[in-house]
Amino acid sequence: MPSQDIVVAAPHGGGIVIEVLASAGASVSKVRGVHGHALKVAVRAAPEKGKANAEIEALLADFFDVSKQQVAVVFGHTGRHKRVQVLGIDCELARKKIQALM
Repeated sequence: MPSQDIVVAAPHGGGIVIEVLASAGASVSKVRGVHGHALKVAVRAAPEKGKANAEIEALLADFFDVSKQQVAVVFGHTGRHKRVQVLGIDCELARKKIQALM
């Protein structure tokens, strides 16, 4: 059986934590799919003064259908590889939303 990319969504404090691979300075902001164990996202904002991180949080809030206040980059603030906490969603619902991308 071929290996398949799958995002790891770990339960954490009333929500989940997911791995994110981010690209800043894209022509359009969107969730692009899955890369390894990370959710691949692209944002238009430049990677300066937290602008890209704020846009990633807003994009993922929309994707997971939660408020912006329920999403936070918790690791990797200055790099492409990030961990993002999303409150108000469980692992099962997150997996269903991510699988809809595939």
